[in-house]
Amino acid sequence: MPYFLVGLALLVLLMFGARAFVGADPKKLARNVKRYGGFGAMALAVLAMATGRGGLAVPLFVVGSMLLGRGMFAGFPFPGSRNRTAGQASRVRTSMIEMELDHDTGEMEGAVLSGRFEGRKLSSLEAGEVTRLWKEVRRDDGNGAQLLEAYLDRMRPGWRDEAGAAATGGKAGRKSAGPATGPMTVEEAYEVLGLERGAGIDAVRKAHRDLMKKLHPDHGGSTYLAAQINQAKDLLLKTLG
Repeated sequence: MPYFLVGLALLVLLMFGARAFVGADPKKLARNVKRYGGFGAMALAVLAMATGRGGLAVPLFVVGSMLLGRGMFAGFPFPGSRNRTAGQASRVRTSMIEMELDHDTGEMEGAVLSGRFEGRKLSSLEAGEVTRLWKEVRRDDGNGAQLLEAYLDRMRPGWRDEAGAAATGGKAGRKSAGPATGPMTVEEAYEVLGLERGAGIDAVRKAHRDLMKKLHPDHGGSTYLAAQINQAKDLLLKTLG
């Protein structure tokens, strides 16, 4: 009987979970999966302990603690736990485009700072609007074009087909950069690396290393983003040194 009730409860949870999954935001969904998965593992651990299956209860408890990120195992170096960045995000901006990278999920979101689509999120643009924005930014803000292309290549892989032949040439087909935005400031360098002002040398090196793994041109990033990350690291190490 107890096993029947547990199975019924799990079935109900799965039905509600499937319904919530359809319209869920990916970031919130990832957090909820960890949270409810952690509570579920803890509940199963208690059930296993109550039925005399201590050998099964311990690993379930450890898994639950890892997912919840708390309890007696919160500080233990489980595989992958060292790479968690507690909501860290990097920001890079040009005269027309601002881009944000979530360190935990690797997802990018951008905003248009000026021009026809000023104030719009990149994720809200339709296919035709993406093409018009790309052409406008390519004409007026060369660095912004590189930033926009990095976002589109990562988040909307089919955009070049939508934009047509002009977008297939990549760097070779790009016009010269627009007006320079000036040298990077210390404040901007911290934003690029996703660090709070005052972070030390070790934090700078770690943030640089982690970001290069995600945004290196060989891993789906771009030369412009990689250059910004390197510039931010060099500037902060020089300042802190």
